[in-house]
Formats: sequence, C-alpha cells, structure tokens
Amino acid sequence: MNGRNGSLTSSSSVSQALLLQAYRRAIRLVFNLVVVALLVGLFVGAWRTFLELGFTFTEPTVRLGLKELVTNVLSLVVLLELVRAFVEYFELERVRLEILLEIGIALALREFLLLLYEARLSGMDVFFWGLGILALVAGRTLAVQFSPRRAG
Repeated sequence: MNGRNGSLTSSSSVSQALLLQAYRRAIRLVFNLVVVALLVGLFVGAWRTFLELGFTFTEPTVRLGLKELVTNVLSLVVLLELVRAFVEYFELERVRLEILLEIGIALALREFLLLLYEARLSGMDVFFWGLGILALVAGRTLAVQFSPRRAG
C-alpha cells in the first residue's frame, strides 16, 4: 500500500510542477505583451507630443497650448512609470512599494495640474490635493528608508 501512495504523491507533485511551469510561462507571455503595448504607447505618445508641440504657437492663447503640452508630458511620465513597474516585476517577480507610490505621485500631480489649469479648484481643494500629494511623497520616502535592500 505504501508503494501506491508514494506513486500517487509523486505523480501529483509532477502534475503540480507542470501546472506551475505552465502558469509561469503564461504570466511571462502576458507581461511581455503588456510591456510591448506600454512601450508602443509610450513611443506613440512621445511622437504625438512632439508633433503637437506646434499647438503652443497656434492656439488662441498660450495657456491652452501649454495645457495640452503639460497634459501630454505628464501622461507620458505616468506611462513611463508604469513601464518601469512592469519591467521590474518581469525581472524580479515582485513590485516595489516605492515604484507604486511614484506612479501614484505622478498620477496625482497630473490630475492636480489639470484641475489647476481648468481653474476648477477652490482654496480648500488645493490644500487637500497638496496634503494628499505630500502623504504620497512621505510614504515613498518611508518606503525607500525602510526598504528590504537597505535593511539587508
């Protein structure tokens, strides 16, 4: 009877190993596709930003042209941070908290500046946005300070 249990256990562990290997390959394939899509989006976004640079001169006001330029550049920064997070996950198979917080900071700054350009913020809104961004920056600082790489 022990021989049968031993063979069931070994075949079960072999099938688990094969399933785990198939899972890892599928994850690598999906991450490769996501990184390629993000890189294509980044290059297309950068190219379009350079092409639309002329709008800063042709818009009725300088403010409208700069708003488009700032929107495009900040969107590219967020996309660049996302690419960096995916590439790091692909290389190390983990996501660092500091990179996620950097993405959050870039996204919060983008949204804050867009609302500021549209003049849709009151004094309290600016205070709360600033407080939120400051909290993200403090969180990133703590994540860097207490990083496992620094502790080890």
